[in-house]
Amino acid sequence: MSVSVRVLSSEEHLAFIRSRPSASFLQTPAWARVKTEWRAESLGLFEEANGAQTLIGATLVLHRPVPKLRKYTLAYLPEGPTLDWGRPLSEWIDPLTAHLKKNGAFGVRMGPPVPTATWSADQVKQGIADEAVQRLGQIPPTQRSDIGARVVSQLRSAGWRLQSPEDGFGAGQPQYTFEIPLTDADGNARTEDDVLKGMNQLWRRNIKKADKEGVEVTVVTPASAGSDAAFQEHLAAFHDLYVHTAERDHFTPRPLSYFRTMFAAMSAEEPDRISLFLARHEGDLVAATILVRVGGHAWYSYGASSTEKRDVRGSNALQWAMIRSSLAAGCHVYDLRGITPTLDAEDSHVGLIQFKVGTGGQAVEYVGEWDLPLRPAIYKAFDLYMTRRAR
Repeated sequence: MSVSVRVLSSEEHLAFIRSRPSASFLQTPAWARVKTEWRAESLGLFEEANGAQTLIGATLVLHRPVPKLRKYTLAYLPEGPTLDWGRPLSEWIDPLTAHLKKNGAFGVRMGPPVPTATWSADQVKQGIADEAVQRLGQIPPTQRSDIGARVVSQLRSAGWRLQSPEDGFGAGQPQYTFEIPLTDADGNARTEDDVLKGMNQLWRRNIKKADKEGVEVTVVTPASAGSDAAFQEHLAAFHDLYVHTAERDHFTPRPLSYFRTMFAAMSAEEPDRISLFLARHEGDLVAATILVRVGGHAWYSYGASSTEKRDVRGSNALQWAMIRSSLAAGCHVYDLRGITPTLDAEDSHVGLIQFKVGTGGQAVEYVGEWDLPLRPAIYKAFDLYMTRRAR
């Protein structure tokens, strides 16, 4: 048995993703059309045995060129490849990196979508309250993944370098997330009442308050808006609120054009891939969010909220609406995306963790993002360039 690598068409890549229970939305062919500043390609991993080839994995590769040396690229596999991570890496990793090097990559950055440990909401809450606990890693997890531990060990042995910094956020995707399981231990779907009961008292009270205050939630997609002009009006309203949120919370917002591209590309691939959720109170837009879904995995992707009328709890209403939508779609997980591993009550990031912990889900540590230098001199120069740019 051997594994070979070849370029896939977008159609072949999407067909493979559809055959899986789920895959990261960052690994869909549509994501290549969102990240227009990168050169992209879809690659397939084919197992060859007895004269036949079987597609066992696929990955979207985003190529970032080196400044002034554009023939060389950093090959980035965000939350990929999509495959059975129970297989030994040795079966496919060398053919993949050899293909990338042959085609101009000076290094590979890969973020395996493989968890290593999970902590319950109660554990996280108790850790924040305990002055002796500063980080998630100080608390024994409720579960450790043998596959995750094996992937980490194999990557380290093969010369890969972990890129995740202390706060869990690197240049790419977060190593720590907060997720709400939508199925029980036996794989059976949870009910809305079950998920609601898992939330803390404050979350349940805020959801009820939003309903009592008359907060109205609408869900809009390019297909459901009635016309492109109508959808663009909704999207512009989201973006205005998003910019307001960025100014208040001190982060750099993405331009409206980015979200236009994101909705156009992802909804063209699957009509229900991406949805805009809007919460209004007496006609005023008080909160807005974006939900992305691939197979059984749903992600809270972007959010915005008004500084005024925060007491009507539009953000809680939207989260509950997205959770209910994910349950109705048969999803097995609702992903609130990144958190930091800090549990220090004095850390500014703890407020975000506390907001997410109230949903009753679990903190999840992933393998993280790893780099493999293929052309060490160029990789070192690129690493130095990125370090200086970040200062």
